[in-house]
Amino acid sequence: MDNNTPNSSSDAEVASEAFMGMGTLDFIIIGVIALGTVWYFFLRKQKKEDEPIRTYSIQPTTVTTAVSSDNSFIKKLKASGRSLVVFYGSQTGTAEEFAGRLAKEGIRYQMKGMVADPEECDMEELLQLKNIEKSLAVFCLATYGEGDPTDNAMEFYEWITNGDVDMSGLNYAVFGLGNKTYEHYNKVAIYVDKRLEELGANRVFEAGMGDDDANIEDDFITWKDRFWPAVCDHFGIEGSGEEVLMRQYRLLEQPDVQPDRIYKGEIARLHSMQNQRPPFDAKNPFLAPIRVNKELHKGGGRSCMHIELDIEGSKMRYDAGDHAALYPINDTYLVNKLGELCNAEMDTVFSLINTDTDSSKKHPFPCPTTYRTALTHYLEITAIPRTHILKELAEYCSDDKDKEFLREMASITPEGKKKYQKWIQDACRNIVHILEDVKSCKPPIDHVCELLPRLQPRYYSISSSAKLHPTNVHITAVLVQYETPTGRINNGVATTYLKNKTVEGEEPPRVPVFIRKSQFRLPNKPEIPVIMVGPGTGLAPFRGFIQERQFLRDEGKTVGDTVLYFGCRKRSQDFIYQEELEKYVQSGVLNLKTAFSRDQAEKEYVSHLLEKDEDLIWDILGERKGHFYICGDAKNMAVDVRNILVRIISKKGNMSETDAQQYLKKMETQKRYSADVWS
Repeated sequence: MDNNTPNSSSDAEVASEAFMGMGTLDFIIIGVIALGTVWYFFLRKQKKEDEPIRTYSIQPTTVTTAVSSDNSFIKKLKASGRSLVVFYGSQTGTAEEFAGRLAKEGIRYQMKGMVADPEECDMEELLQLKNIEKSLAVFCLATYGEGDPTDNAMEFYEWITNGDVDMSGLNYAVFGLGNKTYEHYNKVAIYVDKRLEELGANRVFEAGMGDDDANIEDDFITWKDRFWPAVCDHFGIEGSGEEVLMRQYRLLEQPDVQPDRIYKGEIARLHSMQNQRPPFDAKNPFLAPIRVNKELHKGGGRSCMHIELDIEGSKMRYDAGDHAALYPINDTYLVNKLGELCNAEMDTVFSLINTDTDSSKKHPFPCPTTYRTALTHYLEITAIPRTHILKELAEYCSDDKDKEFLREMASITPEGKKKYQKWIQDACRNIVHILEDVKSCKPPIDHVCELLPRLQPRYYSISSSAKLHPTNVHITAVLVQYETPTGRINNGVATTYLKNKTVEGEEPPRVPVFIRKSQFRLPNKPEIPVIMVGPGTGLAPFRGFIQERQFLRDEGKTVGDTVLYFGCRKRSQDFIYQEELEKYVQSGVLNLKTAFSRDQAEKEYVSHLLEKDEDLIWDILGERKGHFYICGDAKNMAVDVRNILVRIISKKGNMSETDAQQYLKKMETQKRYSADVWS
């Protein structure tokens, strides 16, 4: 018996005393609850009759587990009766999104799942996972940079690389996210898949390879469509077959929250934009004043900006070759249009709260905030939506034809994939365009906020040297703008944002930035010769390199040959930094080779110049052990240049093609061949 309960009182007497002790306020509260109940069962029901009929429901996941504050994923799995853990190594958010989708789908196959960030977990606990019946670890891993793991997967990668632990009994599968235009396509996923097997773990299904240059969404859904039957086979379980779309976050509207507790665009810490304090990084960017924002092109209808960011007082340091990361905001017109299409009250204060209480990620973005702020600062509203978004949007269509159309594009049938490719990807339709064109689709704005990926920072190669400009970061950016097959004009998020940041008046515009370190570096000894290939804005990091070489030369140091191959369309229109480069040529620090593709009948590119200069290139690379750098388009230019380099090494070095490729790989290992490329 409870010691706090008087022995002489019956339950009825306690109830009676409680009733007699109630005051006026209590009766008012009861009345409000009663009215609310009437509204819920009668008026709300009437409202629901007007909504589109759904053949299957979108419902929140229900988890009734205790919150674990430590980094033990094993404890969390055991406490909540789960057997599936999906780890992600993500730089832009895609791997994290894929991990979340796999974990949610697990429930269809009698495997309750959780998503985990390896950086926040004690990964040595993988050795204990075999103690949980029918357990499985899945790794969704992106390859980043020069074949490197992402920042949050680095420690795990190094642990399995350097350790020799016994992983027998661990069931695992791997899905990789990469880009075939890069030299080290899916290197991390391939290595982890192989290394786990070497350590004794049991591969449940073959590794999946996602190619972001083609259709990574198709790669993923095709892989997981084969993955789940293999998992069922392995564990002797059956899938339910019934698909239930589950909300990961529940909506909490907060009209009474104090204004100073509402996020207004901060990345992590509340008021971090008003009360700036170092260190500045991805979670705490520095609001840098823009001191210069000028046009570099002299015609041709395109725009290229030279922007100078003031980082004085930030304690941020950079080297030539590093990247400036910028947090942009979405276009106001698109934000308002999306709100209008969802019939949203844009200034409503709300939070989205994870229904999985074991997840370390409590909100999809900083909360509480307003819908206007979320769509402006936190969500990628211009991204091409993946198929799982279409599947959930279909449930909000009042027209059956619209519903079936979205469902088909979200399916894995050949017809559905073709429609998705043509209607979504080829047409470059974003969420706004989809809701404009599928007119009966009216999703609630909070669900749209849950579905859209986080707005990511944009990275630019720094086009200055800290030796000349220690408190200024220069970036060079081409304005992204193009017409889609539907006749719409799509604008790049970050470059449009920057283009509008005009420097007028006494108070300069500010943008949130941080520095991302790079391995793209000049040789430590300035006397070592270098060759740089950088057409268009690929020139950016080399401008910093040249500034640095000139600075060292002015200090009296011996500086080796500095050869730059630069190309653009027309000398008179888009030869950026022309006057600067010509001055460096005159000073003797630079040997400049230029190709202007449209200044003559037959197009000429930097690749043609390289083929003509095989003697010079072999002399610098083969005889004098110089360094070779390339920056720009990964898909065509970088591949062509690499192939030309292999041919030159083979011919001038008297090697077979295989040996020439090995020579180039050795140059990479020695940091004598470096690429800063994008697709």
